[in-house]
Amino acid sequence: MECAELNPRRPVVLDLDGSVGPLADELRLPLSHWQEAVRFGCGLGRFAKFSAALQATLPQQHGTVLMGSGDFHHLSWPLMERCIARQRETLRVVVLDNHPDNMRFPWGVHCGSWVRRVALHPGVAHVHVAGITSQDIGRKHAWENYLAPLRKAKLTYWSCGVDTAWARRLGLRRAFNGFASVAELTQALATMLRDQPQPTYLSIDKDVFAPEVVRTNWDQGRMQEAETLAIIEALRGQIVGSDITGDVSSWRYATWWKRLLSAGDGQDTQIDAALLAAWQAGQHALNGRLVAQIQGGNGP
Repeated sequence: MECAELNPRRPVVLDLDGSVGPLADELRLPLSHWQEAVRFGCGLGRFAKFSAALQATLPQQHGTVLMGSGDFHHLSWPLMERCIARQRETLRVVVLDNHPDNMRFPWGVHCGSWVRRVALHPGVAHVHVAGITSQDIGRKHAWENYLAPLRKAKLTYWSCGVDTAWARRLGLRRAFNGFASVAELTQALATMLRDQPQPTYLSIDKDVFAPEVVRTNWDQGRMQEAETLAIIEALRGQIVGSDITGDVSSWRYATWWKRLLSAGDGQDTQIDAALLAAWQAGQHALNGRLVAQIQGGNGP
């Protein structure tokens, strides 16, 4: 297995919302003029224009990409495609997230629907979305999940505390790994990643963390920082690309359907300034530790 290593490549900040604090030796790309256009979601035409602009701006080689708010998690899609283009073999994708990001969306792509497009890409061997405690994969929301990547054995959910019995009735049992605790989930995932090494793209949405670890503006999971670090350690020498999202920022959407869907998802984008500053301080510190662990586990 040949894995391009990240270290000493510089971390890149896609500065869309001003939420990501400074990182050592960072490359910061000013992209705030795209914030309303792509935040939460957008049509495929607009997304293609943003992706082209991003590809033209990014250096040929770089380290972990930080995108700001979890509202931008769909930007992982073009970053992964960029990584796929450099590989001589198919890529495994590991997404740490409290949500499946494989939900139906009729108007293009958004932060909760992008996984389907990555999972069905011919250059992707498999996508593992791990750390899900959201009811997005429960019985009441089953119809909202795209079934094609699950049926084609291209996508697996790793969840804790969610009743997914509906999946067995549809013959999808192998696509669902349920656990009694996040600790058990972490151990099983880390063992699998260590025992089955292959080039891997790692994407971390910090809403996977328990609120006492860090605060985001989406409903959060139960993962502890040490559990995430154990997963990264299990991927030592395998990571060929990575990104981090889930930072927190205040924003009022100018687009009506974004305001409607965001409110329906229970998202809080209007945060008191003092509270926001406190949350961001915790976010900045965690970003530094995650980037260091990713680079340290895959450097020379």
